[in-house]
Amino acid sequence: MFKRIGSWLKKKLLLVAFLGFVVGIVITIYSHKAIDATSTNEFCAVCHVHPHVFDSWKLSGHYDTRSGVRVNCVDCHLPPKGEGYLIEKVRLGAKDIYGFLFKDSADFNWQAKSTFEQAQHFVYQESCVACHQNLFPLTLTKEGQEAHLYYSQNEKEKGLVCINCHLDAGHYDPNMVHAQNIHFGSKGAANLQLFTSPAVVEKLEDFKETIPNTTVSFNMKAIPGGTFRIGSPEDEPMRRPDEGPVREVKVTPFFMAEVEVTWDEYLAFYTATAGEGRSTDTEGARTMTEVDAISGPTPPYGQPDQNWGMGSRPAITMSYHAAETYCRWLSQVTGKTYRLPTEAEWEYAARGGTQTPYFFPGSPKDFGEGGFFKKLFGKTNTAIDSFIVFERNSMSKTKAPEDVQPNPFGLKNMLGNAAEYCSDWYAPDAYTQLSDGVVDPKGPESGEEHVVRGGTFKSDVGSVRSAARDYTRTEAWLKTDPQMPKSIWWLSDCNFISFRVVCEFDTKTGNN
Repeated sequence: MFKRIGSWLKKKLLLVAFLGFVVGIVITIYSHKAIDATSTNEFCAVCHVHPHVFDSWKLSGHYDTRSGVRVNCVDCHLPPKGEGYLIEKVRLGAKDIYGFLFKDSADFNWQAKSTFEQAQHFVYQESCVACHQNLFPLTLTKEGQEAHLYYSQNEKEKGLVCINCHLDAGHYDPNMVHAQNIHFGSKGAANLQLFTSPAVVEKLEDFKETIPNTTVSFNMKAIPGGTFRIGSPEDEPMRRPDEGPVREVKVTPFFMAEVEVTWDEYLAFYTATAGEGRSTDTEGARTMTEVDAISGPTPPYGQPDQNWGMGSRPAITMSYHAAETYCRWLSQVTGKTYRLPTEAEWEYAARGGTQTPYFFPGSPKDFGEGGFFKKLFGKTNTAIDSFIVFERNSMSKTKAPEDVQPNPFGLKNMLGNAAEYCSDWYAPDAYTQLSDGVVDPKGPESGEEHVVRGGTFKSDVGSVRSAARDYTRTEAWLKTDPQMPKSIWWLSDCNFISFRVVCEFDTKTGNN
């Protein structure tokens, strides 16, 4: 009897095992079919409905390739099979389905999602390398060879990836030209009268500077001298350690530009001084001051305004050297003393007589996005939006100055839009070196990086406070520059930096 039961169980187990094997085969077959079906370009188009995505793909070098191989969506936007392909497919698929069901694609900022900061999260370096195994093909240009050599030597140390330079490889963008932009600055203003002389300034009051032999003018605000407390108290929300200790500082009167240097202003400098190949090395930069003529920027690579627009928007992506050279040129053509502000002058002007986190009422805690319930019930305080361009209202790009209200000194965009160079060397303990009552401090005597003040269109509410400090990152902001040697004029990896000029109230401006 036990023998018959054992035989029956054995047959049952064999039957179950066989059925399980068949079911497993079926599941495997259909799983592969499901994976293949959900990996087609047509399936991707169901969720990815933004208008440019497939048109730009069909215009790219990945669609009609020289070899005839067509690169599909999953070839770039998923890692190779066997390298986390399924895990990433499930993760991104769940995210896409959620967005498709619960979000309105019309509210998405597609331009921002096309930036490197966003693209690096859904374009995989492993996929680039899987296809482009030879970085030095016979057809590669000399410039390409130099750029790829730089990449291969610095890939791990500097964290370089292919889309640092080839962001538009899969989705063509006519405005992202990976070559010298020889037409930059060639468009001049039409039907406008040239100024023949600079403004005459006889006392400390607002004036409009006019750049001779150009159609460009800009407003300068008179900043009265006074005493203020530089830095932030220890109990200020979102304070950082390098903002203290608070010191009482005296600043003498000066003039400051109402807005950051605009593209109109910077292009006047570029047109008057720039040339192919001039001062492209650091040796040339050192000897520039030894001659009367000021050599200006060589043509940039790509479009430095990021195609956001020029005109009255802040001029961005210039190096610290370029900003200083612009001030030297402006001083020469106007007969005044223009320069970058000291950190003390900048903060004094930004505060406009206040000592609170912002020059308007409110605390960083009032303006933050807050937690789940604050977002759910829409109680975010938006009063800050009238004064500052930052991450919440910028749409990930700079804005024209008319979009914000001025501070008490009449200055616009001091706390946001684009960060601004100061003349001081940066030190985290700079304020410990100050004594109360010091007059016009100029910062440490030496250093490696310079102070940057004011938030940017990428900044959160804590980074746009009056006391918030930052500093230049020279190497990081140039790590993907394709030029050899690297440009002393243009930044390849920083689209949020600009500068604002000050004019000294001295004998050249009526201070006798």
